[in-house]
Amino acid sequence: MIDLRSDTVTRPSQGMLAAMTRAETGDDVWGDDPTVLRLQARVAEEAGKEAGLFFPSGTQSNLAALMAHCARGDEYIVGQLAHTYKYEGGGAAVLGSIQPQPLDNADDGSIPLERIAAAIKPLDDHFARTRLLALENTIGGKVLPAAYVAEATGLVRARGLSTHLDGARVFNAAVASGQPLKALAAGFDSVSICFSKGLGAPVGSVLVGSKALIGMAHRWRKVLGGGMRQSGLLAAACLYALDHNVERLADDHANAARLAARLAQIAEVTVLSQATNMVMARFPQEHCAPLEAWLKERGMLTQMLYASRFVTHLDVSAADVDAFVEAVKAYFAR
Repeated sequence: MIDLRSDTVTRPSQGMLAAMTRAETGDDVWGDDPTVLRLQARVAEEAGKEAGLFFPSGTQSNLAALMAHCARGDEYIVGQLAHTYKYEGGGAAVLGSIQPQPLDNADDGSIPLERIAAAIKPLDDHFARTRLLALENTIGGKVLPAAYVAEATGLVRARGLSTHLDGARVFNAAVASGQPLKALAAGFDSVSICFSKGLGAPVGSVLVGSKALIGMAHRWRKVLGGGMRQSGLLAAACLYALDHNVERLADDHANAARLAARLAQIAEVTVLSQATNMVMARFPQEHCAPLEAWLKERGMLTQMLYASRFVTHLDVSAADVDAFVEAVKAYFAR
């Protein structure tokens, strides 16, 4: 099966499964799972932060971070297209009583600085207290410009705000930009790093930040039901991913570029953008459903919408990309 719906669909390799079966475990709720402790320490060090905390999912990691930064009735500034705002069930508002202040993203995924500045509320009892700026890198596959990140985080720090990065695909950003994780995380008080997307682990995210902030996030993890027991089995998969699956992200980026270039040669398809491991393309509306069914019959999974997203990952090869494009061509040539 060629699955281009997302990079969350990857399956553990034999090497990763072997690492999981060898994992030394303990009870992580008690804080004594050695493999989890090793993962948390390693990710924190690579990100240039004091501490790390292992979570079952990026959604929970992001939510715990927001709840550690913001109290009930506080506000965070976030992009309209950001995962923490649009795709995480409204958890910050529903479970954290934190008000989002969503702002339109620019074409490159950034939030214009003037909009951020204008959205920060004055200290007045009429307003929610603006506490946090949350950015995402990559966003829609696009790497946030380093100069922009420095300006945005500097702006809000000067106004007394904290900063959080949803780094679900931050290793894609690191590989694409040639910058180490520490450089990409430098302007942020907390960073959520996911291992179950391009890095190929079945489960897991690590939140990094100061010891004090991670201490607060630890409590919220428990409240949110994220405390796990012998989770070293899962942490071992993440450690394996760090050792084997980071540099190879460049292959995913190359395959996405290949996919975009070949789709652009099909008259009925309009390629909107390609960045890192994501291709955005537009198809005639009347063909979306039948094309999705046509592809599925041939062992290819997509979510075919008027504006569709195709995501390459470690289970998609260059040959798979070519086979997919040929199937699309065959559909339109009928």
